[in-house]
Amino acid sequence: MAAGETQIYAKVSNKLKGRSTTSLLDPLLGMGFPAHTALKALAATGRKTAAEASDWLHCHCNDPSLDDPIPQEYALFLCPTGPLLDKLQEFWRESRRQCAKNRAHEVFPHITLCDFFTCEDQKLECLYEALKRAGDRTLGAFPSAVPLVLHSSVSYLGFFVNDSTADIIQEFAVMFATEASILADCTVKPCTKQLHLTLAHKFYPHHQRTLEQLARAVHPGHSCQWTASLYSRDMRFVHYQTLRVLFQYKPQNMDELTLSPGDYIFVDPTQQEEASEGWVIGISQQTGCRGFLPENYTERASECDTWVKHRTYTFGVAPDPSSGKDGEASSRRNGELQPLPVSQSSSLQSLQATILRKSVLVVRHGERVDQIFGKSWLQQCSTPDGKYYRPDLNFPRSLPRRSRGIKDFENDPPLSSCGIFQSRMAGEALLDSGIRITSVFTSPALRCVQTAKHILEELKLEKKIKIRVEPGIFEWTKWEAGKTTPTLMTLEELKGANFNVSMDYRPAFPLPSLLPAERYEDYLHRCAVSMEQMVSTRPQDVGVILVVGHGSALDSCTRPLLGLPPRDCTVLTQLVRKIPSLGMCFLEENKEEGKWELVNPPVKTLTHGSNSAFNWSNWIPGN
Repeated sequence: MAAGETQIYAKVSNKLKGRSTTSLLDPLLGMGFPAHTALKALAATGRKTAAEASDWLHCHCNDPSLDDPIPQEYALFLCPTGPLLDKLQEFWRESRRQCAKNRAHEVFPHITLCDFFTCEDQKLECLYEALKRAGDRTLGAFPSAVPLVLHSSVSYLGFFVNDSTADIIQEFAVMFATEASILADCTVKPCTKQLHLTLAHKFYPHHQRTLEQLARAVHPGHSCQWTASLYSRDMRFVHYQTLRVLFQYKPQNMDELTLSPGDYIFVDPTQQEEASEGWVIGISQQTGCRGFLPENYTERASECDTWVKHRTYTFGVAPDPSSGKDGEASSRRNGELQPLPVSQSSSLQSLQATILRKSVLVVRHGERVDQIFGKSWLQQCSTPDGKYYRPDLNFPRSLPRRSRGIKDFENDPPLSSCGIFQSRMAGEALLDSGIRITSVFTSPALRCVQTAKHILEELKLEKKIKIRVEPGIFEWTKWEAGKTTPTLMTLEELKGANFNVSMDYRPAFPLPSLLPAERYEDYLHRCAVSMEQMVSTRPQDVGVILVVGHGSALDSCTRPLLGLPPRDCTVLTQLVRKIPSLGMCFLEENKEEGKWELVNPPVKTLTHGSNSAFNWSNWIPGN
């Protein structure tokens, strides 16, 4: 151990003597790690155990920045726990599901006490002592309940802390900053702004009403134990995007990263010139190494997912005001009686019922068999006498019976086996999301009717909801092969093939009205008229209308409801090529403002790779 490192170690040990029975640093030094890297590992892992720090050092053995004297950044937050936290987390989930992600979702529920500051690794234990001393001095004055007042604007929604209580909390933050300066030689800036707990920030203005309604279920009177929590982050990656690894990946080249599920990758969006399409360059939090990785093996993570919690100081438990007279007496602070919480019967289900709106989920059908096996797919799976057989596992097990035989499938292909799987996965995800499908409409194309059927089966609704076939949302016929429109299955044929189709629904455009090579304006017109009929068929219904169509439907069936002008047909053609199987658009009706709005779909997209054909005979010697 170098002389300089020995002095640092001695300085830290002397300062903490009598405060810690065993030093976490000793075992690491005994393993042969230099003092400066051992201290860095302890800081990076929250100074919990020597074993965690040792594991971190082994993982970072090839980290080019391991010897760099770059300290962690620290911040102090006041965090709720208990029933109030449960309600806040419930709000986090629902607001993200119904109104898409906003800036507040990047961090857990908190009140900021001190902005991020740096602390040298060897002085971290002194920073912990600063938190303890400030907490001990404030404990007697800390309020048993923190009064919160809801505030809303076009870009912000959150709770403000009552002034008198805010003064006590800010005094605690100032004490911590002072102690940190004395003990750890840190420059800490306590928060001087009005203390607040953010619920939503930088959201779409049209989501304000929904967010406010969700926020009313988070009653500030819920019992809560407040905790001052010290977190750290790696200051090098503050402006990077954080990705969470979903799938394992073994590098194929020397410049690629090893990926394991749950790892985090830091990506600088401004430094991606060297990456080819579908790949990004990132730095692994697990190893500190830089390299290429496939982007579709990851998903966007929240900003705080990589933060490290170091120490906490817990203040007194607030009494639950719902517990009767004692609770009522205890809720009196500063001469005012705090409002009691709403009835315990209030739940997420009742909340959803009050804000439930009519919604439309437009979905592209699953993978079609000709998409994989080409235009000659039917010749590949039919015998000379016109019978179907399965030459590849991605061909469906069987085909429904058609009155004119197998040839009519040529321009009305079914789903592949993977397409059936995709549809079932989407249905399973919709079931997990908790949305309520109230009606289903599909294009008359077999692949669309099949997709709707498999989604309904996963939703356990295949016998309760009939599929309404609407030819008005069929694909633009100019894109169809041949000079005639495809021969599509009739309602009778579909019913005979065990599809639960409605025989009573009167479509906006009957099948015979579809004309070959129609004008683009005519296609857009029938889509707009059909959508208008679908959303007004049962005006009293709320919930989700499922519309299963083609790739173009995600544009031509949504823009009329949104009040947007149609796209140029060339632009639409290019757009459709980018829409994957089971791609979704989700619209909500805003009755108050008399319009429809495009919002975040209730389920995530399905991404997977290709799987080429394999010929075992190529492995026979001589072939």
